[in-house]
Formats: sequence, C-alpha cells, structure tokens
Amino acid sequence: MSATTPRDPYDVLGVARDAAEQDVKKAFRRLARELHPDVNAHDPNAEEKFKEAAEAYEILSDPERRATYDRYGHEGLRSGGYAPNFDGFGSIGDLFNAFFGSSGGSGPALGGDIAVSVELTLLQASLGEKLDVAFEAIDHCEHCNGNGAEPGTPIERCSRCQGSGQLQSVVRTPFGQMVRTGLCDACHGDGRLPTSPCRECQGHGQKTIERSEQVTIPAGIADGQRIRLSGRGHAGERRGPPGDLYVLVRVRPDERFVREGDDLITALDLPAPLAALGATLEVPTLDSSTSIEVPPGTQPSSVLTVRGKGMPSLRSGRHGNLRVVVNVVIPRNLDAAQRELLTQLNDTLTDHNLRSEESVFAKLRRVLRHQAE
Repeated sequence: MSATTPRDPYDVLGVARDAAEQDVKKAFRRLARELHPDVNAHDPNAEEKFKEAAEAYEILSDPERRATYDRYGHEGLRSGGYAPNFDGFGSIGDLFNAFFGSSGGSGPALGGDIAVSVELTLLQASLGEKLDVAFEAIDHCEHCNGNGAEPGTPIERCSRCQGSGQLQSVVRTPFGQMVRTGLCDACHGDGRLPTSPCRECQGHGQKTIERSEQVTIPAGIADGQRIRLSGRGHAGERRGPPGDLYVLVRVRPDERFVREGDDLITALDLPAPLAALGATLEVPTLDSSTSIEVPPGTQPSSVLTVRGKGMPSLRSGRHGNLRVVVNVVIPRNLDAAQRELLTQLNDTLTDHNLRSEESVFAKLRRVLRHQAE
C-alpha cells in the first residue's frame, strides 16, 4: 500500500461502485481470509496487503466517508481529517483479530504449510520422475509425546489465563475501542503448563527436524506447476493436524525446444538449394531424433509437423506434436564457381518457378508472425 498514491478502495475489494454495504462486507471478509497470517506466513507483504484491504473497508463501510470519497477521492478524505492508522497493532495477526476476533483457543491448531522446489530437465518432465525432497519441518516431540512435559511429571492449569488459553485486552483502534482476544502468552493457547518442561523441546511439545519425502512427478508437468502432498507439512500446535507440503516444479529451459502447451517447437536450418529440391533430414526429439520429409519448394517459416513427438498430456497421457519451423538459410561468402552456378540457375528461372499462391498481405503476415516469434 503506497502512502502517496493509495489504490481505489473499490478496486482493492473488487466491488462495483454501487455495491451494497453487505457486498462490501462480504468482499472484505473473503479477501481477509486469503490474507490471513496463518496462510501467508511466507509472504513478507501480507501485512501491507491486509492493511490496504482494511483501509478500503474502513472507507466503504462508512456511508459518510464513502460519499466523500465518491465525490472528492482520497484528497477529499485527507482534507476532512481522515487518515488510516494501524500502528497500534503489533502484527498482522493482531490486526486480523481486531476485525474478526481470535481463532485461537485451547483446542488443536492446524499446522502450517511447507513449500519446497525441485528442478527437472524437459526430458524428465516428459517422462515423469520419483524424487526425494529434503526440508525442515516442525514435528511433535517424541520424547514428551507432544505434551511439553518431561515424562512422568504433571501438567497443571495455566494460572495466567485460568485454563482458557486466551487473554483479552481493550485497545484503541481507528474504529474506536475494541476487545482483542489472543492466545495466552504463558501457555500459548493450551490452557495448561507442565511443571517440568521437556528437556528435548523446552516445553514446546514440538521440534524442528530434517525430513525427506518421495514425490511423484507426473509425466507432462509444466514449469511453475505445484504438487500438493496432504498432511506432510508442519505439525499443528496442541496435537493439531499437520499442514500440507507444496512442491513447486521448475523445468529448466531446453535450448532445442520451445514448449507451447503439449506441443514442442524447434527450428530447422535449411540451405536454400535443399528448400527448393526437397530432402529427408533429421530433427531432434526429446530423447533422440527423427526423420522428416521436407517437400520441394518449402518456403521460409513453413511449419512441418511430426505427430506425437511432443509432451504427454497431464490429463490424457496423449502426446502433443513436434512443430518444426523451417529457417531457409541463404548462402553467403560465395566463391567464383558458386556464383557462376547460381547465376546460371537464376537465368533459367521463370514465372512458373517463382509464382506463389499467397497474396502480398498473406506473405507479410507470415513474415511478421515469424519475426515476432
């Protein structure tokens, strides 16, 4: 959120300018869920995004402020003395709780997600792979079985929150006084405290460990796609269920091919004489090469298709095609004999040899399209 050029609050919340108050509230709650601190712990800009959404909601949920903004924009709001102020909140979690209340308590909490990445060659992506990925994860402490107490020692009710796992405080906000409910800072929402904390995890009930998981990469996966492994993320607090593991797949560029969907595109340099005569030539495929028939009279930028030599489809498994773009190479640095031969050939050419069925505009479109690619 920029201090000098704030965004249109209607754009921030994604609502129409005549949106009803209920629609504004619904849009804000939907956006706020997406920006929840538990979901966006990995995003350093999550707090700023939430503050921007909160400011937009503050403007559009107040009829007087909304009318002022509709007439005069942000400058009108500033002239009227309005200025957003979220500095009283210590974190995005505090800010979120001020709007919606704390979701914490003494019950189990869902663990966080983990994101890792793997890198493949284009050939590996076409065949599929089984890879082991290593990462750090929060897991339940085996020594204390996740309860935070040294085995054989008692666990007592937290005296600070009286066993509720929550603390309440009244804070001043841009919306007036609000009761903020948060996790107890002594028992961290458990409602109980061990008399003798576990020596392995210092009473947290969790430890950071090194973990490895085998990931099956499906054949045909594309660069930037993610694979979700349910329940393989961080362990939840208070014996809560684990989060998920997300594996981001990066496919290294292959200098021989450009991928377009399930098709692969490659270029074939073809000397001008062979373009005129036709030839049988080898073109690369992902794992080897294949023969391709170049018909006589092939023109520059012509596309020849080899069926079934592209990438497999993630859905059907059927392979795409290999498209070969013909790059007709005009000979350079001719010696005297070569020049003589080409001169003799040129003298024999007639309109019958040079006439094309394409219109001038079709030729221009083909050339320009080729240059853009």
